[in-house]
Amino acid sequence: MTINSFLKLVEIQTKAASIIPFLIGTFYAIYRYDSFILRNFLLMFVSLLCIDMATTAINNYQDYKKANVKYGYGYESHNAIVRYNLSERSVRATIFILLAIAAAFGFLLYLNTNIIVLLIGGMSFIIGIAYSYGPVPISRTPFGEIFSGGVMGFFIPVLAIYIHVLDRGIITLGISGGILNLRVNIAELFYIILLSLPSVIGIGDIMLANNICDIEDDIQNGRYTLPVYIGKEKALKVFIASYHFAYLILLILIVLKAIPYFCILLLATYFLVSEHIKLFYEHQSKKDTFVLAVKNFIIINGALAIALGLGAVISVLI
Repeated sequence: MTINSFLKLVEIQTKAASIIPFLIGTFYAIYRYDSFILRNFLLMFVSLLCIDMATTAINNYQDYKKANVKYGYGYESHNAIVRYNLSERSVRATIFILLAIAAAFGFLLYLNTNIIVLLIGGMSFIIGIAYSYGPVPISRTPFGEIFSGGVMGFFIPVLAIYIHVLDRGIITLGISGGILNLRVNIAELFYIILLSLPSVIGIGDIMLANNICDIEDDIQNGRYTLPVYIGKEKALKVFIASYHFAYLILLILIVLKAIPYFCILLLATYFLVSEHIKLFYEHQSKKDTFVLAVKNFIIINGALAIALGLGAVISVLI
């Protein structure tokens, strides 16, 4: 397997969907809590990147194995196993190595933190595998958008924040006298949930756009995704409405002063995102317009990450 075929197998260009939420959480921890632990940052980064690559590789392998229709853009060009004539053995070995690295670095992160990190990370790990593997992978059901957005958009920034603020009492779990005690700072957790929602929506919409483009092929290949169940028109309405909700969340975060005041400038990205929404609504194509959903995610959440990064730098200097 060459470097090019490996990068295509894991679809390295899509890793922004996990790295950007990771950066959002990291910069928020610095900005709001003035806390950053380099060792935890590096351990989570490696584990996160490897599990994301492994999940994508598993998904491509499953599509290759279960495809009923073995022609067209999605199969012949998009699937790296077909495009580069990769052996199944090498693909399985690559997946195993990536999962092993992700698990090893995740366990090291737990040893440097606490049981909450293990629980959240372990649950995310299991969902990531179940998303692409098993008798009925989550990606082939109407719940793909919810799980992909929830795990990557919510759990990643939550964990990215928590590994830096272990002693701040946001979430604590302990056993005393045989009683399990869970304590949560509701106010801070509420802010973190709001912060994660633009990522949740953006990642969910990437999955939704992908499924809208593939609706005919998915029906033939037995993938009963959300657009298959509710129809293309309703799926497009969900796609459009969710972006408006994301901008409403950003406005609420600014009003609540949970993010820097200059984040008000992020609202200007709406005009470009709106144009992309219009183009996708007019024509849904995996080859031509699917990328607009990826661009929208990067525009909204990339801009949020940059703004939080700037806010973090200012908070450190002040």
